[in-house]
Amino acid sequence: MNDAPPPDASDAPAAPQPAPTAAAPAPHHDPHPRLTYILIAVLLVSLGFGAWGLSVVLGGRPAEDPRAQLRAQQAQIEDLEQRVTTLTRSDQISRDANRDLQSALTEREEEIAGLRADVAFYERFVGATAQRRGLSVHELLLQPSGDGVWHFTATLTQNLNRGAVSRGGLKLSIEGTRDGKLQRLDWVDLRQQHDAPPVEYSFKYFQQVEGDVLLPKGFSPVRVSAHLDPAGGAEVEQSFTWADATARSAPGA
Repeated sequence: MNDAPPPDASDAPAAPQPAPTAAAPAPHHDPHPRLTYILIAVLLVSLGFGAWGLSVVLGGRPAEDPRAQLRAQQAQIEDLEQRVTTLTRSDQISRDANRDLQSALTEREEEIAGLRADVAFYERFVGATAQRRGLSVHELLLQPSGDGVWHFTATLTQNLNRGAVSRGGLKLSIEGTRDGKLQRLDWVDLRQQHDAPPVEYSFKYFQQVEGDVLLPKGFSPVRVSAHLDPAGGAEVEQSFTWADATARSAPGA
C-alpha cells in the first residue's frame, strides 16, 4: 500500500461560483421640477388660445376692425355735436322770444296807461261833472325831426257849447335868444313861407292838429305860444314853456 499523503484541500478544484446578478437601476430624480411645470402651463395656455381662435374662426365671429370702431365713434361725436348745436339754437330762440314778449308786454302796458289817461281825460271833459270851458289848447307837444325841424301836436278842446262846431285856424310863435339877443319868431318865420296859412281845425269837443316848424341855427327857444283864430269869436292865445312842450321828446320820457 502506498502511503500517499491525503489530498490537500487547497489542491481540490474550486467549486463554481454563482454569476453575479445585475444591480437594480437607481431611481431618476429631475433636477428642475419647477421648470417642467412652467413649460406644461405654457403649453396648456397655448392650447387654450389656439382652441379659442379656432372657435372664433369656426363660429364665424368677425374680428373687430379698429377703423370701424373709429368711424362709429366719430359718427357718435358728430351726432352729439349736432344735438348741442340744436339745443343751443333752441335756447337762443327761447331767449329771443322771451325778450320779444317782454318788449310786447311793455308796449301793451304803455298803451293801457295811455288809454286810461285818455278815458280820464274824456270823463273830465265830457262827463256830467266836467267843468265848462270854451275854446282852448289843452296840450302842446313838440318833437325834433332833424335839421332844425320840429313837429308839433296841439290838442284843442271846448265843451262850453255842446254840439256846436268850432272852426278856425292855429298858428304858433316861439320866443328865444339868438346871438345874445331876445328874438320872436312868428308863424311866417317858423314856416319859412310868406303869408303861410294857419293849420285849420274843426271839431265839436276836441281835436288834435299837427304841423312842422323850422328853427334857425343858433336860436335857443324859451317859450312857445299857440294862437287860435276862431271863425266867429275873439282870438285865443296860450303859452307854454319850451321845457314843458318838449318834455316827452327828451330821452327816457
